Amino acid sequence: MSYDGIVTSAMVNELKDNLILGKIEKIYQPQPEQLLLQIHTQEGKKKLFVSASGSHSAVYLTESSFENPQTPPLFCMVLRKHLGASRITDIIQHENDRIIEILLETVDELGFNVNRKLVIEIMGKHSNVLLIDMGTGKIIESIKHVGIDVNRARQILPGKMYEYPPAQNKVPFEEVTEALISELTKNQLQPERSLLDGIQGISPAIAQSAVSGSIDDIDGTADSARIFDWFSFLNQTLNQRQISPIVYVKDHKPADFHVYPLSVYEEDDRYEVYEFDTLSQAAEYFFVNRESSNTIKQKSNDLNRVINAQLDKLKLKLQRLKEDLKRAENSDRYRLYGELLTANLHLVKSGDKSVTVTSYYDGSQVEIPLDPKYSPSKNAQNYFKKFGKYKTAIREKNLQLDETMQEIEYLESVSAFIDHVKSIEEIELLKAELIETGYIRRRQTKASKRCSNKKDKPKPHTYTISSGKTVMVGRNNKENDWLTFKKASSQDIWFHTKDIHGSHSILFTEGQYPSEEELFQAAAIAAYHSKARESENVPVDYTKARYVRKPAGSKPGYVIFTHNKTLYVNPAIPE
Repeated sequence: MSYDGIVTSAMVNELKDNLILGKIEKIYQPQPEQLLLQIHTQEGKKKLFVSASGSHSAVYLTESSFENPQTPPLFCMVLRKHLGASRITDIIQHENDRIIEILLETVDELGFNVNRKLVIEIMGKHSNVLLIDMGTGKIIESIKHVGIDVNRARQILPGKMYEYPPAQNKVPFEEVTEALISELTKNQLQPERSLLDGIQGISPAIAQSAVSGSIDDIDGTADSARIFDWFSFLNQTLNQRQISPIVYVKDHKPADFHVYPLSVYEEDDRYEVYEFDTLSQAAEYFFVNRESSNTIKQKSNDLNRVINAQLDKLKLKLQRLKEDLKRAENSDRYRLYGELLTANLHLVKSGDKSVTVTSYYDGSQVEIPLDPKYSPSKNAQNYFKKFGKYKTAIREKNLQLDETMQEIEYLESVSAFIDHVKSIEEIELLKAELIETGYIRRRQTKASKRCSNKKDKPKPHTYTISSGKTVMVGRNNKENDWLTFKKASSQDIWFHTKDIHGSHSILFTEGQYPSEEELFQAAAIAAYHSKARESENVPVDYTKARYVRKPAGSKPGYVIFTHNKTLYVNPAIPE
């Protein structure tokens, strides 16, 4: 729960400093559970982003642009009707809860001044945004409707009186006393749990940070005085606007953010600390990147499901082809039967089910099964026909086997790219590649037709090594082909992990033969962009780009090369 009551309090202070007496000029609803308010202030235009999404419930100032639907949703139209040209008179937090109220003064249809308020409840999957008539206390409209079938205790519907979420009988964190903390933590083995149960507006990470360093090593009890001092300092920090917005990042993914250092992350070396000038910047970085990470993960899983389903079919086909080839390996015996029968027709009687003859190849005795329905010569012809059929089958099955193995190789290479994507754009490019190669059916919509007519400019990963030379790495198979056969010159050096799925990498030599250090650095980059990223001593092949060629009709990214050498490196990219 990153957006707790403390963060809400700090955000209210920040919004007050920026938006009080501001005039709402434009209202948008980019997504069903999102709002964007453009507000004119003395310092210029400000944009307030509000989200009631279960995975992205937040409020913050933003400078980002959003794509809006052509037809505004109902809630957006209601807000435009009631809040157009309204002025913000105050922004408050309800108690120490995750509820922000934006008080507004506007004019109704008859020209009378009226007061409205926009209530933003930041409560995970129960988040909501409501427009309230302050004169009557009734709900005008909400971004989510909650009927009696969903919540019997609290319905959120137009025309109903607005009620705050049920109180939890906790003490607001601003009103904490040393006596309260002493009572909560007395004889408690988990004092952080007691703080959570008794104090309003704190998250588990904050409770743990408050308790951290206050536990007696001898009897294991918490020092209530130290915990009270911690809360006192926190309140002073909030009141004096001296917050330090920070985001904790692990493996390039935001884990949490706050206005105060959180011990659970500060004491763990796996987390990086990103500092920001404003809380809005920290919140936007956290939510946008977390949502992006979740979207990338979801889209990656969707593509991997498609690829794995195709791979399962291809591997089953491969197994059956191998079984057919194994059966066809003994086809030479049918030719032998036909030849021996033809040479020994005089030994066969009509109606015989078999005949034993002497092979003129090695003198051995060979028993030949016969079909009694046919004459001896017809049996011989049938064996020659069966031999010819199997010979053709071997040739065709081998071709199919090669094609199937290439398809498996290609799909596994796409899977390797999916494992390392860092942006939605890269996922979309991989999806477009799978559509183009026929593994995903294209949905013919107007938008897809427009996108198909627009060619994306390749944007390979680009690195500068210690000597100043450039190394480029393809983000997908189509970029691999472009990089190797269009971007690279004949003297540039091409890299690829040996017998391991990965990207094509090009070291641009600028007309000079690269040094050993340059080769090793470029090879390390190629190893990093492969399935062997987490391994050590990875073999990487390299050769001049002139010695790399693409067989006609082969899948994107498939090449053959000669004059290659191999380096063994640890995967790494330049800092």
